Amino acid sequence: MKHIVVFTGAGMSAESGIKTFRDSDGLWENYRIEDVATPQAWQKDRALVLDFYNQRRAQCLQAKPNAAHLALAALEQQFKVSIITQNIDNLHERAGSKNVMHLHGELMKSRSTIDESLVYDIDGADLKLNDQCEKGSQLRPHIVWFGEAVPMMDVACRIASKADIFVVIGSSLVVYPAASLLEYAPIAIPKFIIDPVVPNVSYVENMTSIQATAVKGVKVLLKHLEQFD
Repeated sequence: MKHIVVFTGAGMSAESGIKTFRDSDGLWENYRIEDVATPQAWQKDRALVLDFYNQRRAQCLQAKPNAAHLALAALEQQFKVSIITQNIDNLHERAGSKNVMHLHGELMKSRSTIDESLVYDIDGADLKLNDQCEKGSQLRPHIVWFGEAVPMMDVACRIASKADIFVVIGSSLVVYPAASLLEYAPIAIPKFIIDPVVPNVSYVENMTSIQATAVKGVKVLLKHLEQFD
């Protein structure tokens, strides 16, 4: 059974109604990223950061997996599928995908501010001031903020290096280190990239570009994958 590694970005969830991380105006849901998605923002105004992610969490709970999420989950009937996502939503899991790694954290989880190993599921949409871990520290969103290390990156690179087929969906390939993941895929394997605005991937061998949204592009991808079934 061939191993497909799928690397997904914000464009994967856009058709589920979740806005892309950084729009053309440099804002995320009308907030400056520096005010809500950095360690400095957390130190400056924890209430604002918590409220921002509570809003994102409520949005996520209302959103539903789109046809592209569902199609990737269905691929597990024919292939070994590993999904590595930049997204913090849980739409891949809700679609039925069993092997999902979140590079930038998980919106529906919180973690201790004094012990990173203490991670908890959030019941509902809200994480509040004075919500504490078992050691008595404030809980924070389980998100990798700008300026923080990406702890799962090494594991993701090892997964990419074992791919038989590598697919990129809805990523602009500009946020590092995540964007470098493509470079760890074996040179000789077939690769596909799906995006309405395909980034420059001329440096990548054996790459097929599919200029389309995730939903339309995955339909095209499935046709290409028939040759490997």
